[in-house]
Amino acid sequence: METILEVKDLCKTYIVNKRQNNVLRNVDLNVNEGEMVAVMGPSGSGKSTLLYTVSGMDRMTAGQVKFCGKDISGLNDNELAKLRLEDMGFIFQQMYMLKNLTVLDNVILPACKRENNKEPRAETAKRGRALMHRLGIADIADNDINEVSGGQLQRACICRSMINSPKVIFADEPTGALNRTSSEEVMNELMKLNEDGTTIMLVTHDSKVAAKCTRVLFIVDGNIKGEYNINKEDNLRDRERGLNNWLMEMGW
Repeated sequence: METILEVKDLCKTYIVNKRQNNVLRNVDLNVNEGEMVAVMGPSGSGKSTLLYTVSGMDRMTAGQVKFCGKDISGLNDNELAKLRLEDMGFIFQQMYMLKNLTVLDNVILPACKRENNKEPRAETAKRGRALMHRLGIADIADNDINEVSGGQLQRACICRSMINSPKVIFADEPTGALNRTSSEEVMNELMKLNEDGTTIMLVTHDSKVAAKCTRVLFIVDGNIKGEYNINKEDNLRDRERGLNNWLMEMGW
C-alpha cells in the first residue's frame, strides 16, 4: 500500500508578543493510500495546525513532510500552490465559495485554474455535474450559493475538492457548521468516497464523525499521544462505543 503522507519530527512554532509558542512538537505519522484518518484532541492541541502544515498550507518550522515521496519542505510558494491545486482537495468548516458564481461554477473553478489546462469548459462542467449528481445535488448546479442549504453547500464543497481527482482530501471540521442530519449526510458521502479509494485526513471534535473513519490520532499539546484503529466490520454503534472508551482512557 502506497504511503501518501510521511511525517517525521514535524515542528511548528509561532512567535506571539516575543514569546515562542510550540504548537507542534516532533510529530511523526504516516497516512496510507485508502485510509480515512481522523485527528482529535482538546481545543488548542494543534489539530488544525497539523492539517495545514502537512498539506503545505502553512510552513513547517522543522522536520520533514513527504507527500507521495516528495519532500514538500523545499518547495517554493508557487510549487506548493500547484501541488495543492492538482494533487490535494480541501474541505473546511466555513464553506468558502465565491458569491458571484453559481454552485457549479464554484465546483469546477479549481479545474479551470490548473496550469496548462486544455480541457474544454463544457467537458469540465460535465464532470462537475457528474460529481454533483453522485452526491445528490445535481438539481442545485445553477443556483446561487445563497439559495441552498448548508448541507447542500458542504456537499458542493466535497465536489469541488474532488474535481481534480486528488490523491488525498484534507478536511478541517467538515461537519462543524452543520446540524446533526446534515452532518450525517456529509459524513456518509465522505465514507462513500473513501470506500471508492479516496484517501481522507480530517480534523474533528465529534466522536460520531471520527467513528466513521478507519483510524483516529489523538493529539495533546502538539504531540500525538496515541492512535486507535477502527474495525469497519463492526456496526457503527459498536465503533462509537469502542472509540469513546479509548478517548476516555486518553483523557478526552
